[in-house]
Amino acid sequence: MNSYTDDFSILDFQRDLVDWYKMNQRDLPWRADQDPYKVWVSEIMLQQTRVDTVIPYFNRFLSLFPTLGALAEADEEKVLKAWEGLGYYSRVRNLQTAVKEVAEQYGGKVPDTPEEISKLKGVGPYTAGAILSIAYGVPEPAVDGNVMRVLSRILLIEEDIGKAKTRTLFEKAVRELISKEDPSSFNQAMMELGALICTPKSPACLICPVHEHCRAFDQGRQRELPVKEKKTKVRHVDMAALILRRADGKYLIHKRPKEGLLANLWEFPNVPVRKRGQSEIEDLTVFLDAEWGITAEIGDHISNLEHVFSHLKWDIQLFEGQCTTETGEKDDLKWVTFEEMEAFPFPVSHQKIIKLAKEVAVL
Repeated sequence: MNSYTDDFSILDFQRDLVDWYKMNQRDLPWRADQDPYKVWVSEIMLQQTRVDTVIPYFNRFLSLFPTLGALAEADEEKVLKAWEGLGYYSRVRNLQTAVKEVAEQYGGKVPDTPEEISKLKGVGPYTAGAILSIAYGVPEPAVDGNVMRVLSRILLIEEDIGKAKTRTLFEKAVRELISKEDPSSFNQAMMELGALICTPKSPACLICPVHEHCRAFDQGRQRELPVKEKKTKVRHVDMAALILRRADGKYLIHKRPKEGLLANLWEFPNVPVRKRGQSEIEDLTVFLDAEWGITAEIGDHISNLEHVFSHLKWDIQLFEGQCTTETGEKDDLKWVTFEEMEAFPFPVSHQKIIKLAKEVAVL
């Protein structure tokens, strides 16, 4: 690590960074206090999600589950509903599993040591470091994409940030640089700097509070960093989905499996299609019969939808149909009205289908 911190004014860097943060930090709801539960919720929500998007979700989530105990005791479906639209639902399932463990094993107090907090479900090195430093003042690194980008420029680190071993290198760098007196402000300042000034494509170097310490800026190389290999190619999957209506005006929805993508969320019947064209209706018909013994008259093609995950893209052909057979309900299969749908958590793609279904029903 000495090769990166040699001849680097650590104390001056700390001072300039933290002073800037204290004068310019954004007024964010999770900064109102240092409650470790609130810090934890905010950090989980902020993973791969923009701050502006998170704010209303955070406020609503805390109004529903104001304490760690409230979240630990909550019904999972209500928790998923509160998370609806944020995506990456495994985050909130892991969060609830972990807070239950805290309630049962730690008397409801979020652990304040790296060893204990890192054992909790879904708490990786970044989340652990964020909670420990922000809530408890423990000088632990909290290294996310923002921090790696900032430090790759400040210290002129040219390693690929997409590799696991590189994250370890940055964690070592933060341990060298972090303020022992105010690790909370230091880590938040690093994140804030990356979010507001040291941005990916157009860093605002001339107004950066630490540009005098930045080796990449000194050499005019800030736009070359960080080094990162190209993203994995997105895989495309053609899907067919069905708005299936019963004679009483109710619609068929079902619950996804307990494991895997979008686990335990509700959706309209859907199936991967063999090829574009006439096969979509046939695939839906076969699926309904084989899965639930339902027969239906599938009619008009309503719309095309797209939904993109990190490495997966669904191209959805949406149809409407009428159920022509009597069928009951199971735990994972419901006939519901639009009003009743409000109680069920749906992924974003199927929230769009609900909107289209309502439009079709009006016509």
